[in-house]
Amino acid sequence: MQYLTAHKKKPAQGKAPGGFVMYDGPSAIDGAPIVVIATLKSSNRKTGDMVQTWILRADLSPLDASKQRADVSICGNCPHRQNQPTGGACYVNIGQAPAQVYRTYKKGNYPAFISGQHDSFFMGRKVRLGAYGDPAAMPYEIAERMTNISLGHTGYTHQAARKFFDKRFLTLCQVSADTPKQAIKFQKMGAKTFRVALEGDALMTGEIECLSDSQGISCLDCGLCNGIKQNIAITVHGSRLSNFKSVRVAA
Repeated sequence: MQYLTAHKKKPAQGKAPGGFVMYDGPSAIDGAPIVVIATLKSSNRKTGDMVQTWILRADLSPLDASKQRADVSICGNCPHRQNQPTGGACYVNIGQAPAQVYRTYKKGNYPAFISGQHDSFFMGRKVRLGAYGDPAAMPYEIAERMTNISLGHTGYTHQAARKFFDKRFLTLCQVSADTPKQAIKFQKMGAKTFRVALEGDALMTGEIECLSDSQGISCLDCGLCNGIKQNIAITVHGSRLSNFKSVRVAA
């Protein structure tokens, strides 16, 4: 005699994680311990709801790392780092989102990312490489994994001139330039640049203005800053913009 199949209760689904630890290991910049965390929701109006990645010291809060200038492990030689003689022009408020992500990480609330098991959290999404920190501080393979399983990405690096720099990042990231001379130098290397400029500056040949500034288009909807499409220029912004030093494009 045959019987109808009984309905089995589905296993309870746990709460979706707020993010994942993508990498926990030595910095490519100086070997110090760092962690790369991808958070899955964002209310950032400029970028839109992209997956945000945070490159942090694993052993120091972002504020302590900045105060001790140990943020070199995650930001390299970026001239905009805070707590240096020039004051730093970095627009990131490290006491807010980076600090909160670090606290959540220390509580153990971000599971380790497992390929094949967690890919679906990235599929159909776009990823921002480096909401804080420089993507070049992580192994290239970690960044490549995120971009391969996502719909698109943006990324920026200040490390292109360093000896340790993995040139494969030029296919994933815009190279940050702070002067027209730097932009020309990096473009000759085959890079696409993201130049921070003074208010009222002129565009260089082959550059367009960041569409967020010129047209109010979010990074999510734009996607030009992926290292291979376009040279971009943007007017310096943020609460520390007065610390930014550059030169104007020669007329």
